[in-house]
Formats: sequence, structure tokens, C-alpha cells
Amino acid sequence: MEHVALSLIFWYGILHAFGADHLTAIADFSIGKNKRKTILITSMFAVGHGISLFIFAKILETYKISDEILAYGDVISASVILGMGIYLLWLVFTNRINLSKHIHDGKEHIHIYFGKEHSHTNKDVSSAFAIGTLMGIGGVRGMLVTLGLVESASVDFTMVLAFTLGVMIVFLAFGAFILYINKNLLNSQQNIKRIFTVAGLVSLVVGTNFLLA
Repeated sequence: MEHVALSLIFWYGILHAFGADHLTAIADFSIGKNKRKTILITSMFAVGHGISLFIFAKILETYKISDEILAYGDVISASVILGMGIYLLWLVFTNRINLSKHIHDGKEHIHIYFGKEHSHTNKDVSSAFAIGTLMGIGGVRGMLVTLGLVESASVDFTMVLAFTLGVMIVFLAFGAFILYINKNLLNSQQNIKRIFTVAGLVSLVVGTNFLLA
């Protein structure tokens, strides 16, 4: 029965990761980033998601919380996506997304940076972990339902690892798609504005749809 539970949790993680809100968040954080940053962002988002789900699932095992209160987890996730969409559009319309080209060893390199100066930081990686943790609240109900199907009343760390692995597989695959966009389309200031505008508008639509659902 334990293997069945882990298998179901793993597949639930895969299905859960295909949620429009999760993929939108991954896209918002990964657009314009290099390969290393994209892998880190997608991985940390998945890890934060799993840790958050584990903590809140443990809380729900101890305390009886109504579905009305749990529904606020979805509201939080939707609000995060909506806020990210507004932020991306603000970056576009205030011309804070910039392109820098230079040549190393005879090859042209393109760097996209936000703000007036080009700097290297890991704030977006830590932010992805924080957002993934925050949005994990929305997945608690679904995971507990899955556990109910296998007649298990306890959430252990092994189950969370199975869930996180399922989520991470999808996120990394989607990150590879974003890397393709970064490499082949984000090669001019005009394209950057177009793609970031699309990402911002999609975030607004997805966030608003989840809030109104």
C-alpha cells in the first residue's frame, strides 16, 4: 500500500504542476534568465512548494479547518499571480527591462537585466522559493484527497519528496521551453517588450480567473 500511495502522490505532483497558475509563475520568473538561473528557479519553486504543502498538511492532520478557510489558499495563489502580472507590465511600460550585448571568444552573448544597471544577484532564485512556498497552500486540499484514496491519514516526508519530484519534472521541462524562448526570441528590445507584455497579460488573466472562480 505504501508504494501505491507514493505512486499516486508522484502522479498528483505531475498533474498539480500543470496548473495554469504554477506554469505562469515559472514563466514570469524564468523569462530572460540564463540556463543556470532557470534550473535553479524551477527547482527552488518545486522545493518550496513541497515544503509548504508538507507543513500545512501536518497542521491539517492536527486541527480541523473548514473548506472555506482552505479556499483562501487558492486566493493567495491567484493574488500572487495577479501581482506578478502587474509587476511585469509595470517593468515593460517604465522601460526597466534592458538588453545588453557583448562578445566573448568570438561569440555574441545577450544579457537581459532589470533596472538601470546590469548586476548579478540571486534575488530571483530566493523569490522563486518564497513564491513556491506561498503557493503551496493551494495544493494541500488536493494532496489530502489523494491520500484519502489510499486510506492514509498521515503525511510523511517521503510522500512530500514524491510530490516534489513529480512537480519538479514538469517545472524543469517547462523551464526548458522558456530557455528556448530566451535563446531564440529575446534577441531585441522590441521582442523583449512583446514577450514580457504577453507574460504580464497572461498572468493578469490567469490570476483574475482564479479569483473569480
